[in-house]
Order: sequence, then C-alpha cells, then structure tokens
Amino acid sequence: MTVIPTKPLAGWRVLVPRGGRWGDSVAASLRGLGAVPVVAPIINFASTDNPEALQGALRELEAGAFAWLVVTSATTVDVLASHGTTVPEGTRIAAVGETTAGALSLAGYEVDFVPQGDYSARGLFKEWPGGHGSGRVLLPQSDIAEPTLLAGLTKLGFNVTFISAYRTVGVPVSDEVAADVASGRINAVLVSSGSVARQLAAQLAPLPPATVVACIGPRTAFDTRSAGLTVHTIAETRSAQSLIEALVEYAEVQA
Repeated sequence: MTVIPTKPLAGWRVLVPRGGRWGDSVAASLRGLGAVPVVAPIINFASTDNPEALQGALRELEAGAFAWLVVTSATTVDVLASHGTTVPEGTRIAAVGETTAGALSLAGYEVDFVPQGDYSARGLFKEWPGGHGSGRVLLPQSDIAEPTLLAGLTKLGFNVTFISAYRTVGVPVSDEVAADVASGRINAVLVSSGSVARQLAAQLAPLPPATVVACIGPRTAFDTRSAGLTVHTIAETRSAQSLIEALVEYAEVQA
C-alpha cells in the first residue's frame, strides 16, 4: 500500500491580508502545501495627496538630477510604471529586497544594488556599496513610511529627496472573515508589514491565543508586537517565500 505523505500545512486555514500579485502568489504557494488560504486584503494603496509634487520629482528623475533612485516596494514600481517613468542611464537603482527588485525588473528597470543579508531599510543602508555616498537620491515611498531609510541615507552623505508616491489606507474585512478569526477557524495570519499589523490589531484584535502570527522579518515583528499582537514565528528574510517557510517550520515543530 502506497502511503501519501501529508503536506506540512494540511488542514490549516491561513489569512493572507494582502491582495494583488503578492496575495495571489502566496495563496498559490499555501495551497501547494495543503493549506486553505483566505485572501482578505486589509490594506490598499491610493494616489498621493500631492500628485503635482510627485510628477515634479519624476520629471527631475528623468532629467538626470538624481544619482540614485531607491525603491522599497512593488507598489512604488507600479507608480513609476503608471507614470511611464524612464530612469536615465546615469541614475542607479537600489531595491530594498528581492521582491522589489523582481518587480523592477519585470517593469523594465535595471537594478544596481540589492542588500543580501537584511531585506529592510536598515539592511539597505548598512550594506550600501562603499559605506558612503554623495549626490542626490530620490526616495519615493508611502505617505506613512518611517524615516529610517531617509535618516540612514542622509547619514551616508546623500542629499535625499523624499516624495510621497502613494497613500496606504485600511480596508475593512468582511464580517465573515472577522467571525472566522474570532472563532479560531483561522489557524494562522501572515503579516507582511507594519501597516498590515496595525490594521489587524485595529480590526481583529484580540486574536485567539491559538492563532499563529507569522511575520516577514524582525522589523515587521517589532511593529506587530508594538501593535499589541503576539508573534509566533519570524521569517529570516523579507520575502514571501521565507515567510511561508517560517510558518511551515513552526507547524512542523508543533505537529
């Protein structure tokens, strides 16, 4: 008799609180591991409140005014692409991690630098080539982005221009999803950013004690704890694959 091995997340219902390409990709990976993903975007992205300032910064970028363009999210890549932004050859591009670098490449942008050890703002400026810099840097981020990267790049010697590229807004989850979480029918929640953590806390806390909270990296884990949620497992790197692997490892230990 052939014994079919049990998939590591068989029977797990996992809340994926982000939609779009990220949510679809994560949901597909979870299904392959036996889980039932519940995709319920809890944040979304809206146009910046100051489109004129953004357009002005992008025009400067295209004119070659910046030595570096630093990109911290795939959402920023979407903004660049939607404006038809061309990055001149003399401007180098840094991406905060592999996911963002992949989005840039798919959009036709050549990435010059990605940190290897820590896919975070701190990792980016800590691993910056040569450990110092000069010239102007364009840093388009969410309106609620923390000033960590701005401060770090400034300390390296750059003249940094921060611009709000988009707004991060909360999205109410359905009553059905909220009831599933409250009842414990959701076995795990994936937390991919501080924004997600804060919305989870605002909309769904307190989580049942048995609900596993998996965070995409140490910084997100810090933000999640600051929001009042318990963290059970932390991905080694800021990638979707690492986040899923962290949940699998936790499940296997608990089995």
